[in-house]
Amino acid sequence: MRAAITGGGGFLGKAISRRCRARGWEVRAVGRAPRPELAAEGVEYFRLDVSDEKSVPALAEIFSGADVVFHTAAKAGVWGKYKDFERANLAGTRCVVEACRRAGTRNLVHTSTPSVVFSGASIAGGNESLPYCVSSLSPYAKTKAEAEAFVRAAHAPGLRTVSLRPHLIWGPGDPHLLPRVIAQAAQMKLRIVGDGKNKVDLTHVENAAHAHLLAADALLADAPALCGDAAPAGNGRAYFVSDGAPVVLWDWINAFLNGVGVPAVAQKISFGNAYRAGAFLEFFWKIFGVAGEPPITRFVATELSHDHWFDISAIRRDLGYAPVVSGDDGLRELIAAFR
Repeated sequence: MRAAITGGGGFLGKAISRRCRARGWEVRAVGRAPRPELAAEGVEYFRLDVSDEKSVPALAEIFSGADVVFHTAAKAGVWGKYKDFERANLAGTRCVVEACRRAGTRNLVHTSTPSVVFSGASIAGGNESLPYCVSSLSPYAKTKAEAEAFVRAAHAPGLRTVSLRPHLIWGPGDPHLLPRVIAQAAQMKLRIVGDGKNKVDLTHVENAAHAHLLAADALLADAPALCGDAAPAGNGRAYFVSDGAPVVLWDWINAFLNGVGVPAVAQKISFGNAYRAGAFLEFFWKIFGVAGEPPITRFVATELSHDHWFDISAIRRDLGYAPVVSGDDGLRELIAAFR
């Protein structure tokens, strides 16, 4: 078996690669930055910008012979120019789909995000019937929603697609989310937004990678839920993925901080004040072209103060998904890694 992975040098891409290689699969990975460690692990690595239309022929050649393509490459973040998110997330996904078609690759597993249904309101136990977001608060959410819709519409007998929505991927090796939490907390810059009781889903990186392999297995086996009458042309399936149990966000953050020797977050700011501060800072950053991202945005204020957890019964039923790492075990492992 052969797999191709876009974003193969990223946090999730590497985890998927490890699981593929553990099965004895050949792996080709694509990314923009040098990744000599992947070649040392037996991965065939190619430096390529998948969002550039001129790269499609080369990308198709890389995909040639692949039994499945995992598309994890994306631009994440809460701040930046819309055109940059659009290029990476939407144009990049279009290039991947076109390369799959040219290469004759029949199976595509697309990494999406629950942010595609972000509406600014709390979501408690939401399922896949939720509509796509129309909010402009987050260019990441909007462009990922457009990309997922494109992938689902591309589903056909010649290219079967599944989109997965893992929520807040975490675990040892996380290069972004948790180091940033530690840095903000250590500098006393982190505040509980709202009452601190909101619940969210988390997805350990190994659980996210496991879900991607299950999706690939289902496509390769022509699973009826994905490839039969339940998913006709133009209607690729999408699934929420998580660790299976929501956590109280600020309790989880403080348990992690205490574990790594950083004082817990105690100071609070109301959602209204945080939202207004985010609106002001966004305006200031845009008008004066301030480098970097604002300390808080309206999107971040909303995410940090509202429930956002999801019903994963669909992926359990259709793909046989069950978390391979529990939240408690993962947190202990994470704390040990950071310490």
